[in-house]
Amino acid sequence: MPIAVDIDVMLAKRKMSVGELAERVGITPANLAVLKNGRAKAVRFSTLAALCEVLECQPGDLLRWETEGAADPTML
Repeated sequence: MPIAVDIDVMLAKRKMSVGELAERVGITPANLAVLKNGRAKAVRFSTLAALCEVLECQPGDLLRWETEGAADPTML
């Protein structure tokens, strides 16, 4: 998928667990894991806004565009 999700990077920078982030954002840890691992097909702007508020970041800190295949090391 050409959109990469860097929530794990921001979690590490903020020294926060997935469970804590999920609780503070108001989503289940399972749904956060789907988003974090790049398996989500969509994200609501309200969820993205809540993530940015809790992590004190901009949407571009969490999402980035990659060329097709760049995220898949087997394609290199």
